[in-house]
Formats: sequence, C-alpha cells, structure tokens
Amino acid sequence: MNATNFANLQTPPSEYNEFEPLVVSHEDYARLRQYALNDELADELDRAIVVHTERIPANVVTMYARCTYLDEHLGTQREIELVYPDEADPATGKVSVLTPVGSALIGLRVGQAILWDFPDGSVRRLKVTAVSKAAN
Repeated sequence: MNATNFANLQTPPSEYNEFEPLVVSHEDYARLRQYALNDELADELDRAIVVHTERIPANVVTMYARCTYLDEHLGTQREIELVYPDEADPATGKVSVLTPVGSALIGLRVGQAILWDFPDGSVRRLKVTAVSKAAN
C-alpha cells in the first residue's frame, strides 16, 4: 500500500510510468488481497494508493467498472467489465481480475498505460481509453 499524496490523483497520468500510483478502494483492496496469490496482482496491490470508495476518481478502473483498453501489441481495442474470478464470463466481456489483463488494468486511470508480461512470453502495452462505473 502506497502513501503517495492523494492530490496527485487529480492530475492527468503520464502515458507510461511503472511507478505511477494505482488507485484501489479499501473494499476492493481487502477482497483482492484474499485473491492475491499470484505475484503480479500482489505486486500491483503493494504499490496501490488505497482510499475510501467515494474518493476513487471516475476515470479509474475498479472492480465492476467497464473499461475500454487498447492492446498496442495486438493493435486491438476491447471493452471489458472487471470482476472477481467466480463471476468471470468472457463471452459477455466479464474478465477476472486474476487474468493477465485484469491484473494489469486494476487501478489504472484513463490515459495511463502499463507494460505487462503475458503467459505466451510476450510483453504487451495496455492503455486505458475509457472507464464507466456500474450502476448501483
């Protein structure tokens, strides 16, 4: 968990900076820690800024958010909903946070990109282009 100044979250992110903070709600952080058995998700949570849910900026990828991202390696854009493993349904665009894409996107803001290792040995650059929150 990172103690970076919350005010920094209000400025636009740089396009890629592996040290740029991720933003995760207290609720998501607690639940995700239970799943963080893979090193990638655990590493992402270790560098996250954890805040109250109501303080999460609207442009941040959170659990149950729909987000559009660009996979620059493949040259494709995709819209997904980030969900917990037992709720995943790739046919409807519900992607588990434990997948490589899910672990890479959690906590990123629109405009932010990340380089991520995939199981096939490739390194992909994923860039968040849009986020919309689920209706409660």
